Amino acid sequence: MDLWQAIVLGLVEGLTEFLPVSSTGHLLVAQRLMGIEADAAANAYAIAIQGGAIAAVLVLYRHRIVQLVRGLLGRDPAGLALALALLVAFIPAAIAGLAFDDLIEGYLFGPMPVAAAWAVGGVLMLAVSSRLPPGGTTLAHVPLRAALIIGVCQCAALWPGVSRSLATILGGVAVGLSLAGAVEFSFLLGLLTLGAATAYKGLDSGAVMLEAYGPGVLLAGFVAAWVSAMASVAWMVAWLQHRRLAVFGWWRIAAAAVVVALVMTGRL
Repeated sequence: MDLWQAIVLGLVEGLTEFLPVSSTGHLLVAQRLMGIEADAAANAYAIAIQGGAIAAVLVLYRHRIVQLVRGLLGRDPAGLALALALLVAFIPAAIAGLAFDDLIEGYLFGPMPVAAAWAVGGVLMLAVSSRLPPGGTTLAHVPLRAALIIGVCQCAALWPGVSRSLATILGGVAVGLSLAGAVEFSFLLGLLTLGAATAYKGLDSGAVMLEAYGPGVLLAGFVAAWVSAMASVAWMVAWLQHRRLAVFGWWRIAAAAVVVALVMTGRL
């Protein structure tokens, strides 16, 4: 992998990680278009640079992170309640990911499965965008049962192209969170989910990745993902203050159409 390819992949990761469009799907397609072989090193790299996106949320939501830490230390009851809710929401995908990791990589890491997930998710977003209920509860009131439902929804994102953000945001709204609350819960849950996935893949294939690409390529991807995720998260929060999710539905459908066309013409 060349340095410019690492930077491109980092930008793609950061821009799409927290948007409901599936960063995994975008990274997979970008890797194929740049001729990067789908092997253990490439798959590990795509997971490892999620660390840049994690760093962006840690910076942007540092006050909420402080609240969570204070809660775990017994100094903030609301912070403790939110931390427990996030932990409960994290567990289903952690179990499913460990159980089906090999099957997912073996059968779903391909352009057509990604395109199918993009298309279905896009149609779903267009269908529900104008029907999202107004109002809803905030992060101060996330019952553990609701958190568990969001966590089960997150399992759908193990299929590349579904999008973890899509699954958790719609799941959050479905259990009564406001759109803003569901988005923030999705971001915070992403810290746990992405952090665990990055650590797991790093331990499993990190040596292979570093041997294939070297630390400089990994650092370049990390920094690119961090910078682009900072911009992407800030833009998404501002966008959803006055608009709906429909733009992401059209994005997904357009991406699916492009991938199918590339596959049909033998370019992907």
